[in-house]
Amino acid sequence: MQHYQSKLLKWIAFATTIGMLLILIGGALVTKTESGLGCGRNWPDCNGSLIPKEITTEVLIEFSHRLVTGSVSILVLILVVWTWRKLGTIREVKFLGILAIFFLVAQALIGAAQVLWGQGDFILALHFGISLISFASVLLLAMIVFEVDKKFDADKVYISKKLKIHTFGVTLYSYIVVYTGALVRHTQASLVCSDWPFCNNEDPFALPTGLHQWVQMGHRFAVLLIFVWVTYIALHVIKHYKEQRVIYWGWIIAFFILLAQMMTGMLIIFTKLNLIVSLLHSFFISCLFGLFCYMILLVSRSNYNEKNIK
Repeated sequence: MQHYQSKLLKWIAFATTIGMLLILIGGALVTKTESGLGCGRNWPDCNGSLIPKEITTEVLIEFSHRLVTGSVSILVLILVVWTWRKLGTIREVKFLGILAIFFLVAQALIGAAQVLWGQGDFILALHFGISLISFASVLLLAMIVFEVDKKFDADKVYISKKLKIHTFGVTLYSYIVVYTGALVRHTQASLVCSDWPFCNNEDPFALPTGLHQWVQMGHRFAVLLIFVWVTYIALHVIKHYKEQRVIYWGWIIAFFILLAQMMTGMLIIFTKLNLIVSLLHSFFISCLFGLFCYMILLVSRSNYNEKNIK
């Protein structure tokens, strides 16, 4: 019975993590296809009825996103309650559960407010970032359920003060990158610059003109900074953390995910907002943020290990 419950919990953790990822991608799909008002100014019903009577592409996308969000919310609640009862002795479990539920509710309320009353682009840009925190919390809960720490010897991990500071710093900064990227989408500034990496490659040092170009180039500059930062961290880890494979491979993987995210960002320009490329762009930044958050969890493990040694 104990083995069956443990196996079932792992399936729920896996399904919930995939579900949260679908919520993120679904939200990006709603924005990119401009389907936010597919159900009109109605929430939680769709165009005046619980089940939409007339199906259009916009209705299908918006209603499916709401359906997935509602279903996954139930899974999140089950996962949080179950992990609290079964794994509540692990320090981070209750905190992660609270984060997962709080930010899931917050993103749902922001989405509902947008449908009912409409909101400015700078507020809407927070929507993806809030969902991202909920996703990362669920992801870390799932990793605890699957005992990833034990498989990668995280109970023996030791992280220097220097790397700890960089880990917290780049994770917080990545949230700024996420926000500026979401702002590009919501202000419809994705194609305001037809060249890459500069807005106009023939005049690379020209200042942006107008709000949309500032938003676009501000995001590109933010991405450049995080690329330099992650590259530095990866080189530092390769040099000093070869014996700690969870740190070593974690930052190497982070570097390549960031490369993939940057490449899809470039391809968005060259493919003129190809939907698949755009969704992959959102997927890679979601994975990267989740990995950064796991690195913060490892910092917590390191602090705990240091106290035990003392």
